[in-house]
Amino acid sequence: MTKTILITGAGSGIGRATARAFMAAGWRVALLGRREGALVETAAGADALVLPCDVTDAGQVEAAFATLEAGFGRLDVLFNNAGQSLPAAPIDEIAVEDWLQLSGVNITGMFLCARAAFGLMRRQSPQGGRIINNGSISAHVPRPGSAPYTMSKHAVTGLTRTLGLDGRRFDIACGQIDIGNAMTDMAAAFTKGVPQADGSIKVEPVMDVAHVADAVLHMAGLPLSVNVPFLTIMARDMPFIGRG
Repeated sequence: MTKTILITGAGSGIGRATARAFMAAGWRVALLGRREGALVETAAGADALVLPCDVTDAGQVEAAFATLEAGFGRLDVLFNNAGQSLPAAPIDEIAVEDWLQLSGVNITGMFLCARAAFGLMRRQSPQGGRIINNGSISAHVPRPGSAPYTMSKHAVTGLTRTLGLDGRRFDIACGQIDIGNAMTDMAAAFTKGVPQADGSIKVEPVMDVAHVADAVLHMAGLPLSVNVPFLTIMARDMPFIGRG
């Protein structure tokens, strides 16, 4: 039976690259994101299920997963990828509205999609599946001025650990991929210079986003008796080891 995956944030960046890798590998792929046009561009003519959805809206998330269940019959993997960041700033210069918007996507959106996937995987037959959360290097250590983003990614780690525990009796595995400096539009600033812990501005190395997609594909292809709780993939020379 062909395996199925739902990828959130599939309209650009890591989500788009990962979706195309899974389509090329013969998976049935559902593309979820706010912009229908961008999802159609990701599909690039392939037979993917396009699910326009705001991950911060519980009703839209439930409706999207119901459409997936009706169309695919089951869900084998969720790549819980949707997220956003904010410009670097000290915490007292960050608008509360910006924090609420970011946490709505990076925390509430992760929760809602994981909740819907867990419920579907629990009740489907055969029972089980895999959830892969997109964490970040920032789930371990911060960049300067990144309180909202870093807080949100530490929350994702808590979600991953809890689902990894709670999913055992339902044959649901949960792991997290922590990514550093994959070359996407969001990471373009790294090639021009970004603030460092010592106050300097430095250009940082980046890696091809295809390596991230390959890593997710590997995690997703493992038998459910095997799990990768945490995988860190990064441009080799980025300032992570020793950062701060």
